[in-house]
Amino acid sequence: MATEGLGAIMAPAVALLGATVLAIPLFRRLGLGSVLGYFAAGVVVGPFGLGLFNDPQAMLHFAELGVVLFLFIIGLELRPARLWAMRQQIFGVGLLQVLTCIALLTVTCMGFGYTLIVSFVASSGFVLSSTAVIMSMLREQGELATPDGQKSVAILLFEDLMIVPLLAIIALLSPVSSGEPTNLWLDFGIAIGAIAGLLAAGRWLMDPMFALLARAGSREAMSAGALLVVLGAALLMDKAGLSTAMGAFLAGVMLSGSNYRHQIEADIEPFRGILMGLFFLSVGMALELGIVASQLGLVVSSVIAAMLVKGLGVYAVARLTGSTSRAAIRRTVLFAQGGEFAFVLYTAAGTASILTPEAEALFSAVVILSMALTPLAVLAMNRYLPAEGETVDGVETPENLHGRALLIGFGRFGQVASQGLLARGVEVSIIDTDTEMIRAAEALGFKVYYGDGSRLDILHASGAEEAELILVCVDNPVSANLIVELAKSHFPQAKLLVRAIDRRHAIELRGAGVDFEIRDTLESAMQMVRESMIEIGLDDEEADEVLNDLRSRDRRRMAMQASGGMLEGRDLLHHNIADSFRQGGGK
Repeated sequence: MATEGLGAIMAPAVALLGATVLAIPLFRRLGLGSVLGYFAAGVVVGPFGLGLFNDPQAMLHFAELGVVLFLFIIGLELRPARLWAMRQQIFGVGLLQVLTCIALLTVTCMGFGYTLIVSFVASSGFVLSSTAVIMSMLREQGELATPDGQKSVAILLFEDLMIVPLLAIIALLSPVSSGEPTNLWLDFGIAIGAIAGLLAAGRWLMDPMFALLARAGSREAMSAGALLVVLGAALLMDKAGLSTAMGAFLAGVMLSGSNYRHQIEADIEPFRGILMGLFFLSVGMALELGIVASQLGLVVSSVIAAMLVKGLGVYAVARLTGSTSRAAIRRTVLFAQGGEFAFVLYTAAGTASILTPEAEALFSAVVILSMALTPLAVLAMNRYLPAEGETVDGVETPENLHGRALLIGFGRFGQVASQGLLARGVEVSIIDTDTEMIRAAEALGFKVYYGDGSRLDILHASGAEEAELILVCVDNPVSANLIVELAKSHFPQAKLLVRAIDRRHAIELRGAGVDFEIRDTLESAMQMVRESMIEIGLDDEEADEVLNDLRSRDRRRMAMQASGGMLEGRDLLHHNIADSFRQGGGK
């Protein structure tokens, strides 16, 4: 009996794994991306394909943990100060895009013969873009850390917040009474209290908890602690009527400055990858092919109309808020789709007798097909948008560059770093995102192309797959880390030489396995030390001895901190100064 029970569990698992193993390599080889591969595999094994799974909704609820874990990891990369700096984009651009698209889609839906209320509900669901699809596409293309990528993240965060008022509106629009009076102010107070409680826990409880687990020396305990934080935060937000993904994201933001951030991310990443794949599989399973077949004309026209109209709204808002035409097009292609929160809204609307079961199934099919079409739209955009010889504000972008070295970032650091290679006649491809600097460099005889090195397509266009050296000289540690991640994954033949902003960043780069890193102020500070020694009376040999001693102690401290004895902030400063003070015999 036990064996039969185990077999019953293993059979669907084997089917899922088999479909994934066959579909993902095939779709990636065709250049269609892994997301579309998961969708296709889900359709094949689902109840409307081979019928190996009969309850995709149950699996979808479980697989949403993948989205939760993904948002947690994104939160780990956004410190609170940076999130606060994004507030205008979240509540400004996000709100404007949501309201504009709801209005346009509602009018369009009424044109298909639906009532105002049904049209509003259908539009509200479709306007909430898929966090899972967009985040996966941004990460796959290396655009998460770019300014446009950050705007997309801000809009997605606002859309996650919108699920609460939209569910409240659906409850108010319901023609039937639940028999339980609602108190919107009480619900709002509970939500605010839950957020405040989570922020307080992140400020005073999480780091001490991980410190205790680290002292226990158990990797399993650290993994369990990381999952506890993610799932606990998600559960708290869910009980407060908010988004589980929002709870996980806030938990990640609270831990973004933790000493244990990288360890936590490493522990969560395997679960995130598996569950995200399962989520996309589940969405594919949920596509009701019977509805699509029986109402093919209506479904196809609805998908086309919804994506075009929403895309028009997204593009208009992007241009009104200062984005370039190119950036607006990229955002339009990513956001012209529905998302996973639509299923939540449509289910609530069905329970509230606003949507009939047939309408709920039809609208859900439109959302799923729009999610599946997004990777294809992104593929087409990447192929046809960057035309040869394209310029950005009159500055040329990279196209089929070839060079032994690729230098990313031609600011004050990159300009100096390039001199040795250029002086020896080494062919160097140089990219940067500062158009004024690029023009100034060209006036002095340097050829610099406009390109964001944290985007995979730009790295390919810049010749990264042929480069022997990749010099990362940008002044943004988040962008630098993302470039390193992309280079390690896609261009392993190249040696990575990276500019570190500070000691903490240098330790992160060592952990990422770069070939060489250096803090951008280290050598100038060392030369200042040497000159100060000479000015107080030491000769050149004695000054060099002091310098060598400082370098030696700095290397030892870096090795100790990189191996796990990492210090932060003032503790790090005090440690370095106290060490130097003791070595000098100070009291």
